[in-house]
Amino acid sequence: MTRPEFEEALEYVVTSTDECQRIDKFIAKLYPQFSRTLVQKAIMENMVLVNGNPIISHYLVQPNDVIVFMDVPIAEMNLTAENIPLTIVYEDDDVLIVDKPTGMVVHPAPGSYEHTLVNALLYHINSLSSVNGKIRPGIVHRIDKDTSGLLMVAKNDFSHMVLAAELAEKVTKREYIALVDGLISNEKGTIDMPIGRDTKDRKRMAVVENGKNAVTHFSVLERFADKTLIKCVLETGRTHQIRVHMAKIGFPVTNDPVYNKHHIDDEHGQFLHAATIGFTHPRSQQFMEFSTPLPLYFAEYLKTIRI
Repeated sequence: MTRPEFEEALEYVVTSTDECQRIDKFIAKLYPQFSRTLVQKAIMENMVLVNGNPIISHYLVQPNDVIVFMDVPIAEMNLTAENIPLTIVYEDDDVLIVDKPTGMVVHPAPGSYEHTLVNALLYHINSLSSVNGKIRPGIVHRIDKDTSGLLMVAKNDFSHMVLAAELAEKVTKREYIALVDGLISNEKGTIDMPIGRDTKDRKRMAVVENGKNAVTHFSVLERFADKTLIKCVLETGRTHQIRVHMAKIGFPVTNDPVYNKHHIDDEHGQFLHAATIGFTHPRSQQFMEFSTPLPLYFAEYLKTIRI
């Protein structure tokens, strides 16, 4: 059986007003973008949990049941090309470097089916790699919705495989600029803590004992009254890695809506910017490096807190 493409978990708590019916019918009705057949396949592969346990398709849901898609099938979505402006930093026959704005989701997923970077790429770019399937054409790696900055996009499968291999070998250069709450006394440091899905909240990531290896190097760029501007260099690329690591050591990324309880700006998310990316060009074998300045809202906020 071919596995469908997946994205992050969805969670639903059954209420007393919900109809107690077979779980496959219940989920297909709850999320009409998923066919009942596809839901049944997800159940068979133990990707649907009820109260933390795998179930069978004819399980009858009960009030207060917690239903979790460990991974959400999104293969049935139809992508549309959208004329969304793109800031293209570099382009040739193999590679595209895009400066993604804050607030843009990289690829379609439950809750974000339109207006993503992929929708824009389909309109502006004639050829994109198919390695990651129909939902993620050209996408070699991603950054969070509210993280701004540079992304590599592959225009053919050959380039995609070479770029992905370099990422896996931890050769790709990825530097981020982050503003964090609190004053970091050390000039530099390394955080080496495994990251996995939070066992108490499947929509969050956390430092967990059985998580995947995750290493973040940071250095201080500037200190403010109660915040620190840092450069982060990723050795690995786990979901929410910088956000989780910095929060874990007591310096959460400023304005992070998930890992920081203090909000200063409802219009933007975390103050995190993918400033530099460097890689070996898949065809020419020449090392290429690109940088982009902080977005205006980020730079303007630094001015207001600079002593």
